Amino acid sequence: MAIADQKSPSDGKIWGFFKLPFRGNSTNTTSSSSSSMHHQHNQSNSLVEGSNGHGSSSVSSVARSILPTRRRLKLDPTNKLYFPYEPGKQARSAIRIKNTSKSHTAFKFQTTQPKSCFMRPPGAILAPGESIVATVFKFVEHPENNEKPMDQKSRVKFKIMSLKVKGPMDYVPELFDEQKDNVSIEQILRVVFLDSERPSPALEKLKRQLAEADAAVEERKKPPEDTGPKIIGEGLVIDEWKERRERYLARQQVEGVDSV
Repeated sequence: MAIADQKSPSDGKIWGFFKLPFRGNSTNTTSSSSSSMHHQHNQSNSLVEGSNGHGSSSVSSVARSILPTRRRLKLDPTNKLYFPYEPGKQARSAIRIKNTSKSHTAFKFQTTQPKSCFMRPPGAILAPGESIVATVFKFVEHPENNEKPMDQKSRVKFKIMSLKVKGPMDYVPELFDEQKDNVSIEQILRVVFLDSERPSPALEKLKRQLAEADAAVEERKKPPEDTGPKIIGEGLVIDEWKERRERYLARQQVEGVDSV
């Protein structure tokens, strides 16, 4: 019995000795976790405050660089310009450009060889849903000694850029210089030569687009139709109501003469 009485206090001391550290660890763990959460909360607040301040511009610029560019124009062909291969001559290509955005959009051509290439029109402003067939002119050089015919497609490239504008206005190239931060590159087109002596779907499509472009140019050359009132002589306006009234008075005069 005496041995049992002596063990019970020691057992209590042993369990108490092991329990105290665990209570201390739980308290320390709780305090450390709460302090870390407080630190993270302060960091998140500082990030929010920074994003609302000077950091907003940098964040938006990074987002613009990561996000894909939204296309304003639909091109046909999408990434190529087809030219008939006629060395020593000026060849023509065509591309349809359609404004698929909800606002007026200006487009502009650029080329790596401006001395031997030009576009008609070099740029324009399209209303929403409006399309145009542009003609591209290029002088086709003779192949060099070690170069195979029709192997010049990698030398010349074209770039089409777009710019959102406020509304209908006259196109001027300076628009792209004044608002260069808002300019988007729609597509970079590479040159592909076609055998003009061998029929192909691409060649037939090119001929149709060139005919449509030529017809549009001729239509623009015509003088605008005069939809106003017709004027003959010196200021005599032909008006339907006036003609009816004159005819009525003439009949009245004839009837009056007959009755007399």
